[in-house]
Amino acid sequence: MAGRLDGKIAMITGAASGIGLATVELFVAEGAQVIAADIQDEKGAMLERRFPDRVRYAHCDVTSEADIEAAVALADSAFGGLDIQFNNAGISDRMGTITEVTAEGWSWIFDVLVRGPALGMKHAVPLMLKRGGGAIINTASIAGLQAGYGPIAYSTAKAGVIHMSRAAAAQLSPQGIRVNAICPGLIATSIFGATLGMTRDVADQMAALVAQNASTAQPVKKAGLPDDIAQAALYLASDASAFVTGTHLVVDGGITVGGRHSWDQTMISPFAAIFGGELPQSPDPA
Repeated sequence: MAGRLDGKIAMITGAASGIGLATVELFVAEGAQVIAADIQDEKGAMLERRFPDRVRYAHCDVTSEADIEAAVALADSAFGGLDIQFNNAGISDRMGTITEVTAEGWSWIFDVLVRGPALGMKHAVPLMLKRGGGAIINTASIAGLQAGYGPIAYSTAKAGVIHMSRAAAAQLSPQGIRVNAICPGLIATSIFGATLGMTRDVADQMAALVAQNASTAQPVKKAGLPDDIAQAALYLASDASAFVTGTHLVVDGGITVGGRHSWDQTMISPFAAIFGGELPQSPDPA
């Protein structure tokens, strides 16, 4: 049975763990050859050993344009071009208010989350044009849609990713390159531990704790897992989404459908709270 990405060449940043790793595994299973870009060299080498002839690892700090350019070039030299780019590498700052941000911290967040994908697209486009088009996917977040789902610098950067994807789609779609974003909700990855300042190893363990408890946070009673986002990336990378560009796909178990009272019957509606917990009854018609 043919895979949905047979003959396709993909580059995935943040590929050695979490969402990126799940996407590498899924893309390979669907027939793609993959450049796995990350800064975790040991894990990257393990990916190459797991998938010989299907995966090549590229050390890539997405704050370095030279690293990004080299990773894209590896797609060309190793596999013959590039059809799909998933700009997924991410970090988070610690929770804090606007009065607690620093200029350096703000710039670092934007360098990774906004400038990194922008430079990724810059270097990917020429190779995609040579192959007649392609698909670019950028990882945004529900934090870029509503307040309360992340630190302020992170949330603002992710809002920028959503709009950057839309603006890039306007420029590139006439040339056959579709650009979309994914907005994950509460996904069990190490980014939550990193937000709290944990080391990478401890943050990886934190992901398991998130998976155990996340099902109570949204209407869909299951934990959000990296594979849920990988499946969304597969859709946006494949011909199944040939008519989809310039949009963002929210994959969040329904957490953003409304306030908790909208789906949790144990919660009191803000309107009901005004009346002591019960809405007034309409008078019977005369």
